[in-house]
Amino acid sequence: MPGEKTEKATPKRKQDERKKGNVFLSQEVVTVFTLLAVFYLLKMLMPFILSTLEGSIGHYAELGARVSTITYDSLRDYLIDCVIVFAKTAVLPLLVCCIVATLATMAQTKLLVSPKAFKFKAERINPLQGFKKMFSMRSVVELLKSLLKIVILIYVVYSVIKSEVFTIPRMMDMEFLGAMSRVGDIIMEIVLKAGVIFVFLAAADYMYQWYEYEKNLRMSKQEIKDEYKQTEGDPQIKGRLRSIQQQRARARMIQAVPEADVVIRNPTHFAIAIKYDPEKNRAPVVVAKGMDSLALRIIAVAEENGVYITENRPLARALYESVELNAEIPEKFYKAIAEVLAFVYSLRKKELS
Repeated sequence: MPGEKTEKATPKRKQDERKKGNVFLSQEVVTVFTLLAVFYLLKMLMPFILSTLEGSIGHYAELGARVSTITYDSLRDYLIDCVIVFAKTAVLPLLVCCIVATLATMAQTKLLVSPKAFKFKAERINPLQGFKKMFSMRSVVELLKSLLKIVILIYVVYSVIKSEVFTIPRMMDMEFLGAMSRVGDIIMEIVLKAGVIFVFLAAADYMYQWYEYEKNLRMSKQEIKDEYKQTEGDPQIKGRLRSIQQQRARARMIQAVPEADVVIRNPTHFAIAIKYDPEKNRAPVVVAKGMDSLALRIIAVAEENGVYITENRPLARALYESVELNAEIPEKFYKAIAEVLAFVYSLRKKELS
């Protein structure tokens, strides 16, 4: 069908979409790596966090036993104390959470920062668009993915708790730090088992997001043609411009024929105009060359302006194929051209004498 989007997106299309902030991104990858990083950081910091919380709780329990009146100054001190405890226990995990989430996002978007992504778009608040998104295939996939994660998490929690069902009641007899340490071990076991499964889910989601992104960027053949016209120009216009340029180049070349020393022909298929100026060039220069009708034109202009014309079939063909316009002849042609020029110069001397 005409207009059907069956072709892969061109590099220009992808670049344009990237400038708009439209890049594929798996949120599952960001979530999984962020949670794993935070949980393992908490495991390393847990002794320090627990001791800090225990010291703070003990301090305020002791204050509650001996302080009967709270003044404004003491309230300010308590608030500062709470801020310090929060900074010691929560700031580093929050900071790591932000850094890991940013790195996971930037790694997928290749450090993209697009102001256009923050611009207001009316379609974002359009109820019809929202309704379509709710019942789209993407929404169905997201729903199934969420349900799968819930089922996996429930199963992992159940399997871990089931193995610890006789250990949990004994925690009532443990000290606070010992009980919390055991709870932490159970939580980390759950995180490890669920994390391994969620990493595979994140990898699958990454591939799915890439597939959806490529699918949504597909183009029709007409769109590719239109893009080519925009970037490279209309082929008909380019052809017309090329033709005009060639005509102008030929006109300039024909204007150089009267200044040539000799024209070498074969006999009508090729014509090469040679000029030698020792003060400007190290070797003779091809100032004009042509084949068929253009060769006849060069010969005609040379005859009109009294330029000597000689016939040398192999030399004419070799010069036409080997030497570019306005370029010096190669060394292998020196002897042949020198003989021709010597003959031309001798004729001129005879005409002058």
